[in-house]
Amino acid sequence: MTQVSQDTSEPTLPKWLKLTDEGVTVTLKYKTVISGVQTDALTMRAPSMLDWRASKAAGNGDFEKQELSLFSSLVGLTEAELLTLKYKDYNRLSAGYFRLVEEDDV
Repeated sequence: MTQVSQDTSEPTLPKWLKLTDEGVTVTLKYKTVISGVQTDALTMRAPSMLDWRASKAAGNGDFEKQELSLFSSLVGLTEAELLTLKYKDYNRLSAGYFRLVEEDDV
């Protein structure tokens, strides 16, 4: 008889992502200057429905604009500041966002 074990442990998060009850902190691969201050990490709060609706209105049917609006609001950056991130770091923010909105028990 074969024994099947089920892994019930939490999925391992990458070392650059720290999850809290309020949001995520993403350690950047490339330091960036935000408002004249060099930073190596950004914190993104969990989105509310109001955040999502506001970004949808701002995007006006343009998904990229909607995502930029939402992420800039959740991180507290202007869209121009968000666009200065390296693509790899933007992808890290995106991974953090999706970790915030996924169901924990799926």
